[in-house]
Formats: sequence, structure tokens, C-alpha cells
Amino acid sequence: MGFVALEDTTLRDGLQSEEIELTVEEKVSLFGMLVDAGVRRIQVGSFVHPGIVPQMAGVEECIRQVNPPPDVRLSALILNGRGLDRALKCGLKHINLSVSASDTHSRKNVNRSFDQARAEMIALTGHAVSQGMAVQAGVQCAFGCVYEGAIPEERVLTTLHCLSESGAGELYLADTTGMAHPRQITGMVEQATHLLPGKPLSLHLHDTRGLGLANIVAGYEAGVRAFDAAVGGLGGCPFVKGAAGNVPSEDAVNLFALMGVDTGIRLSELCRIVDWLESRLGRRLPGRMCRGLQHGAICE
Repeated sequence: MGFVALEDTTLRDGLQSEEIELTVEEKVSLFGMLVDAGVRRIQVGSFVHPGIVPQMAGVEECIRQVNPPPDVRLSALILNGRGLDRALKCGLKHINLSVSASDTHSRKNVNRSFDQARAEMIALTGHAVSQGMAVQAGVQCAFGCVYEGAIPEERVLTTLHCLSESGAGELYLADTTGMAHPRQITGMVEQATHLLPGKPLSLHLHDTRGLGLANIVAGYEAGVRAFDAAVGGLGGCPFVKGAAGNVPSEDAVNLFALMGVDTGIRLSELCRIVDWLESRLGRRLPGRMCRGLQHGAICE
């Protein structure tokens, strides 16, 4: 049996577009539930101004309170130098950062052109590494943009190479707008692994067009062994009109279990988290697996 790492983005990408704001105490409780379910890579939030993304308020306090076990990797997203300074003051050891390959999306997301944002992220990667941080760096809109359409593959691959050269220990490709299809995933992953052999590569996929799980399978068969997911399928970029959420964690766990691949995550515990989130947010979440278990259509 093989093993795949699922990195949970519920507290970061999952919550960022929600209208109902969770308290710090609720976020800490959610973190604990994820750990109890067996999740070992958790993004606790992002260092952005709470006036722009209210759900990310109190990220420093969350980091101080969560007290993760030694085998749990705690990380957060940074978007600029101020964010990196905040992460350093928190004593965070692992950060995520990325640059959008779409100039239009980059301007909407961070108010910088693609060239400006890439230069800044390269510099921040180098600075973070010099301070003893581990950096996972990626490219957003790697498979297409709702504003610009197809994104040149060379731009994506060149950006990955630059981030790697600046010291990023891990890289990832993000289907920010959910436009990717399996053959596209396979082709990009193969090119990236050929360009940067031996460099760990993960995928951050959205389920906008219902292809999230199919794209995970394509990535796995192309050699990827780490994927982002969010409980219940929460999430979506607030700067991409119509963007759906992430691949549901419980659906991904079930998928890999059926394929004989271990994730170390307990499906029943994830479903309890889905129930808690649906109660707190006041709506049903798009993930499928827990609904099937509740109605007896699926046997765990």
C-alpha cells in the first residue's frame, strides 16, 4: 500500500470566503478535530489584513494556542513582506507562498503585476530560508484563468524553477479557477518533474467544474504524492468569480482508500467535522462522501 499526504486547507482557503466568522476558540477547536482525525499537514490561516479577509483575523493567536503534536506540520500563507515579518514573530517554521501566473488575477489578488509579484515572492523565499524557515512555494492559475484563458506553460514552469532556485524546499501547482482537466494535469506534472527532478511537488485543486477527484487521480498517476484538500469542499478564491471550493477532504480520503493508498486519515472523524461546520455555517457543504454515509448509501 502506498501513502499520500493530504494537506488540509480548511482553516485557510476553506474559510476565507465565508460570511460567518469563526472565533479564535472555534478555529483552535477545529484544528484539534483535524489532528484527532489523523491530518498531519494543516494550514492554519494566512497573514493578510483582516479588513480585506475578515476570516483570517487572529491568525497569530491561533498559532499560539493550537499546540500541534511533533508530527503535525503547521503552516500559514504569506502574501508580502509584512506577512513574512508576522510569521517570523510567531515563530512559525513553515510557510506557504505563491505567485499567480495570470497578470489579471495577480492584480486583483495582491494588487501587483505578475512580474512584480514574482520578483517579490522570489526575494521573500530567499529571506525566509535565510531565517531558518521551510518554504513551500507555488504557482496560482497554473492551468488557466477565467480572465485571461489559457496560461503559457513556459511561464508556469519558469516561475517554478525560479522559486526552487531561491530556496523553496517544496513546490506546488494550483488550479485556482478550477479549469484544469486530467490530461492537462498529467502534462504539466510531467514537465515540472522533468525540469526539477527530485523536488517534492504537490497539487492544489479546486472542484469548480466537478473534475477535482479526476485531476487528483491524474496527478497521482503522474507521480504526485501530496495534495491539498478542505473538509466538506469549503473554499474558493474571493477574487475569482464563480470559483467553487477545494476538493473535499473526505472524498479524497475515500478515493485513495478505494485505490489501496493510505492517507492516515479517518473518514468517520472527518464526517464529524463536516457536521460541525454545517451546523456552525448554517448550510450544507458540497462534499459527497459524508452524505452517502449518513443515508446508508455507502458503507465505510
